[in-house]
Amino acid sequence: MDEIRIDNLKIFAHHGVFEHENINGQNFFVNAVLYTDTEKAGTFDELECSVDYSSVCKLIYQIMTQNTFKLIEKAAQKTALEILKNFSLLKSVDIEIRKPEAPIEMQFESVSVKIHREWHTAIIALGSNIGNSRKYIENAVEQIENSEYIKDVKVSDLILTKPYGYTEQDDFLNGALICNTVLSPNGLLDLMHSIENRANRIREIHWGPRTLDLDLIFYDDAVIDTPDLTVPHIDMHNRAFVLQPVHQIAPYYRHPVLNLTVSQILERLKQHD
Repeated sequence: MDEIRIDNLKIFAHHGVFEHENINGQNFFVNAVLYTDTEKAGTFDELECSVDYSSVCKLIYQIMTQNTFKLIEKAAQKTALEILKNFSLLKSVDIEIRKPEAPIEMQFESVSVKIHREWHTAIIALGSNIGNSRKYIENAVEQIENSEYIKDVKVSDLILTKPYGYTEQDDFLNGALICNTVLSPNGLLDLMHSIENRANRIREIHWGPRTLDLDLIFYDDAVIDTPDLTVPHIDMHNRAFVLQPVHQIAPYYRHPVLNLTVSQILERLKQHD
């Protein structure tokens, strides 16, 4: 991926843990690396084919001067996020914020925070079988769509399915969505859990009834196996109620372990039934 670089953009702003930093202000320096494909711009020599770095600088200035953050970590996060959201040709961005006048009682050149943020594709399964299931799922989708860390949400139709595993319970309403997110897998999982908690999700019986169930099925082509998270979802290839909605919105998404598309996995499952 090609790079457009902005080096040492000097901005006077009011960020810091201490009150005098917020009142008096100080100088900050912002470095940005914008990752984009410049081939079209290089071929046609037209600005609309590239990222306008002057507009990026103006946006950085607005974020740094129109907000007051305690931490430069927050300033860097907000800056990266707004750049990615406002410039559609960007896949990812590096942001470094240097604070040469930080309140440190020692000789130093500067302190800085440098982060990398990029858009990732995630697929989330949706389910509910308690109360107004459609409303629970619709509320969850709305919260995901309204998250500042997510864009381009596409939702499947909802289907009624028989319970899986623990069968002594009501039928489920199931669906799926695909989105782009700047959150890490664990950051996205935290968001999903917070949405479940707001729906009064109770985890008492494995595979048991629930007001809302959100499962991370895919995250790019990542393979993750930790005590907190397994991606791709460990049993998705056996679950028609997951595969059918996912197939509607992303039939050619490829399982990074099985090396099969969702369409192929669903067809194989149908043959085994």
